[in-house]
Amino acid sequence: MKKIETIIKPFKLDDVKDALNRIGVSGMTISEVKGFGRQRGHKEIYRGAEYQTDFIPKVKIDLIVDSDLADKVVTTITETARTGSVGDGKIFVMPVEGAYRIRTGESGKDAI
Repeated sequence: MKKIETIIKPFKLDDVKDALNRIGVSGMTISEVKGFGRQRGHKEIYRGAEYQTDFIPKVKIDLIVDSDLADKVVTTITETARTGSVGDGKIFVMPVEGAYRIRTGESGKDAI
């Protein structure tokens, strides 16, 4: 199993979620996060005053998938979330040693 952690632009969330559902991803956890990479924030104007916003709003998607599906998930997210602009996001893939469903006690692939 693999954990896929993705950070994308918020307006791309619905497109990515729908694309993942189409390839068989059955669950995900979504978090609203803030951060910056190469963007280094941006300037905004509020009531005529300009100020620097150091952290950009993003959406983080956490998925646990079967190892066989991981490459397809990464490709799907990349193709769907890409705008070609700075700040499109990142994808991190990590091994998962175990997964357990609390309600039923199922483990491994059955738990995801």
